[in-house]
Amino acid sequence: MSSAISERTALIVVDVQPDFMPGGALACHEGDAIVPGIDRLLRMRRFRHVVATQDWHPPGHASFASAHPGTQPFQQITLHGQPQTLWPDHCVQGTPGAALHPGIDWSAADLILRKGSDPQVDSYSGFRENHGPRGTRPATGLAGWLRERGVEDVLVCGLARNVCVLWTAQDAVVAGFKAGLLWELSRPVTPAGDDPTRAALAAQGIALARLDD
Repeated sequence: MSSAISERTALIVVDVQPDFMPGGALACHEGDAIVPGIDRLLRMRRFRHVVATQDWHPPGHASFASAHPGTQPFQQITLHGQPQTLWPDHCVQGTPGAALHPGIDWSAADLILRKGSDPQVDSYSGFRENHGPRGTRPATGLAGWLRERGVEDVLVCGLARNVCVLWTAQDAVVAGFKAGLLWELSRPVTPAGDDPTRAALAAQGIALARLDD
């Protein structure tokens, strides 16, 4: 990545929170490895607009296995007519695991977008809830916020690469933005998710961006 980034490019940092780090409630593979690189990138102030998303679930959220007696984490059920993976309790509002990672200087972020706060609906993407009435996916307002600031391109990084990062990049394209995923500044839940992620990105023309591009 060159030292000069277009003012029409925004950086979206997805869910870099302690609960997604090794030892956290829903640890991603090597999730902590991206923290120093993201911190350096934000301190360089290359982007006029930086968005940080923050998973922010109320206790007893419908995506938690603990909310469905007899189920186990990572089991898939049908919820409101839609497929839902059940997760360990994670990123519960106000807990240390839900905080933005303290190893990153977040002062460059001009928008912190909390998602997943509807107790009945999960929210992977920074742009839309997972589902809503009659199968719709309600918007978070992020697309409009970016457009009003003249943003045309977005670069996405964070956790987890094969879930919230991927969905955010895909929804950016659907919303009309050109999107790239900073591969080295993201990590999957497990490495098994990487090949399907690459295929999904290629199918939508989402670039695998590198810091030295």
